[in-house]
Amino acid sequence: MKLAVRATIALLLAFAPVSADAQSGEKGVLGVASDDPEMAAAIEQARASLDDFLILSEAPPSGTATFKLKVRIEDGTATEHFWIIPFHRTASGFAGILANEPQAVHNVVAGQEIEFTRDEISDWGYTKNGHQVGSFTVCVMLKKMSKEDADYLRDNYGFDC
Repeated sequence: MKLAVRATIALLLAFAPVSADAQSGEKGVLGVASDDPEMAAAIEQARASLDDFLILSEAPPSGTATFKLKVRIEDGTATEHFWIIPFHRTASGFAGILANEPQAVHNVVAGQEIEFTRDEISDWGYTKNGHQVGSFTVCVMLKKMSKEDADYLRDNYGFDC
């Protein structure tokens, strides 16, 4: 697999049911400006549909798997978004395992269990019969990467966007 594709996968995925440790050796961040209008719309779409996703994740229907949340983590002036797999509700919000190796922030590590609030959630996703559902921010990122890398992710991870 090309290094550029592997780097892209490290940030985006955690789509396949692998452990956070399995991804920790991967490097690469696809940067998107904090004021990017497409990304802001994707985050808003994810947040608007979050309640329905959370209900579904509590009793997953047949054919669904890999329910995940994407969470914003800040460290000083650096901000990075990570997939959390698996996740669960807590008395004060949510907790789960950080599924990606940090590149910009240094206050967390891949495989670490973190706690977070609803306000820090930027996306959600799961697979249904081999196709991605949700993952709105990933669909934006697919537009910003090379056609080859985007096609690889679509072909191998079930994106229809």
